[in-house]
Amino acid sequence: MRRFAFQANEIGLQDCSGGKKAPEQARQRHSTLKWNGWGYKDSKFQINSRGQVEFTGNSGRYKISGQELPYLREWAEKAVGMNISYRTPTQELDEIVVLPPVRNADFLDAVKRSEIEYSDKKEDRLFHSHGHTCHEIFALRHDTIKRVPDLVVWPESHEDVEKLVRAACLSNVCLIPFGGGTSVSGALTCPADEKRMIVSLDMTAMNKILWIDRENLTVRAEAGIIGFELDDQLQKKGFCTGHEPDSREMSSLGGWVATRASGMKKNVYGNIEDLLVHVRMVTPTGVVERSCQVPRISAGPDIHEFIMGSEGILGVITEVTLKIRPLPQVRKFGSLVFPDFETGVNCLREIAKQRCAPASIRLVDNNQFQFGHALKDKPGWLRAFSDGVKRIYVTKFKGFDPQKLCVATILYEGTKENVSMQERLVNAIAKSFGALPAGGENGERGYLLTYVIAYLRDFGLDYSVVAESFETSVPWDRVVDLCRNVKERVRRESEARASLVAPPFVSCRVTQTYDSGACVYFYMVINYRGVDDPVAFYDEIEKAARREILDNGGSISHHHGIGKIRKEWVTETISKVGVDMLRAVKAQTDPHNVFGSGNILSKL
Repeated sequence: MRRFAFQANEIGLQDCSGGKKAPEQARQRHSTLKWNGWGYKDSKFQINSRGQVEFTGNSGRYKISGQELPYLREWAEKAVGMNISYRTPTQELDEIVVLPPVRNADFLDAVKRSEIEYSDKKEDRLFHSHGHTCHEIFALRHDTIKRVPDLVVWPESHEDVEKLVRAACLSNVCLIPFGGGTSVSGALTCPADEKRMIVSLDMTAMNKILWIDRENLTVRAEAGIIGFELDDQLQKKGFCTGHEPDSREMSSLGGWVATRASGMKKNVYGNIEDLLVHVRMVTPTGVVERSCQVPRISAGPDIHEFIMGSEGILGVITEVTLKIRPLPQVRKFGSLVFPDFETGVNCLREIAKQRCAPASIRLVDNNQFQFGHALKDKPGWLRAFSDGVKRIYVTKFKGFDPQKLCVATILYEGTKENVSMQERLVNAIAKSFGALPAGGENGERGYLLTYVIAYLRDFGLDYSVVAESFETSVPWDRVVDLCRNVKERVRRESEARASLVAPPFVSCRVTQTYDSGACVYFYMVINYRGVDDPVAFYDEIEKAARREILDNGGSISHHHGIGKIRKEWVTETISKVGVDMLRAVKAQTDPHNVFGSGNILSKL
């Protein structure tokens, strides 16, 4: 077996020259991130001295860093009624009151004896108290978090995790696993009624690649490694996982497995369930894992299915083996313009039917197309002339209505021959639906903007605008109706509950395609100026939207999971018998509810 282990001087993550311990590196990473918002501290949208929106931050991180976006403010004012005169500044860290930690002397003694690093500092506890739902971030900015972890611990190995879980069982404390902290399902919030000591089990010090098997094309890594770091190290060896969720630069390997994650390039590389070869999880009753690392096994119900999507209620994932692929020879972007959304959906359906879908193909509706244009930087005269010619050609000569047209962005990956063949097939299908090619630059731009769009949520909150995304999977014959009905439901429910300064902005995109259906991603933006309780108002609208999704044949979630905010629909989704099966597994694996986050199941 042609495996090789990573050495400290090969990866640069383990301490070899500076003498720093892994938990210190995890802390350093956290120190670069916002405590009350998305992403890096130096990266954000803001109004500059010229009254225009600009994106700040490390110029090597995002292509739009340092750029002025002259169309974004105008778009925000027209689309959602944003007014920079109504600024809603966030509270500072030292203004937030956090209750003193609950202490369990027996557990603390066990942690000290094990020499595992820990902290009960306010900033560490607060950082680990939340994910990234609208409710959580709004509370950090303008309210308070009622219950936060009492202690944060940083295990550095599988054995450390076993010690911590054993100590938690003996001491009767509650453990909540923490990876990248990117949850948008409320999975990391502490149950308000939990009286026990709550311990956040931060896995990010377990960030090593253990080995690569070149012959069998697999990689073994610790669960705390962040996706971007995992791929960065693999690329240096000529490999990739191909798994690229929108949160890749922040989310962890263990989190991908625990939430049944999906990535932008799943058409070539697969979702996490397709990539997973082996997983190791520590539970209160022992370690669960297969005895072999094989591509498929028939040994009764698959234990991986208990682990994937378990969202931290059964145990904590410590090590994962994934399939890997050699780096693609060719990476090519493209884009297509369709006269309307329905035509675009029908084209993507045909591409899926003919099994020639590129690594990534995503169709945005007209609302999101208009929004994408607002994120362009100021063009030079030549580019402005070129854009004008294209616009005249599309709208005047081809007759596309600017208020209806939509765009698909495309990424091809593979050998030169495969990419060329795939591109020809996709373009031929697209042409039969009346689509126009729009070039690789638009495709690349749309692909890369995925990583900065999340920063807009915090920018909106600066000016009384709240935004959130939610997703679903739906059969092909229901995609168009579901998208239309959800948008209409949001508008109707909003008008019935409050007098808003602007109608809610709702856009969608078809972001993943399958043989039998697609994943649809919604963005919802509401100006809450004048609304008494913005979070409660938003929660009601979002629940109505999810109700509409279910009524239209969609799923409760495609890849974000259940957490706490979708628990009310679990029984409807998987049946009472299905819920009873989950409860039975939970009761057997964790009889004292040590992993007591309260995710997925309403009652134990």
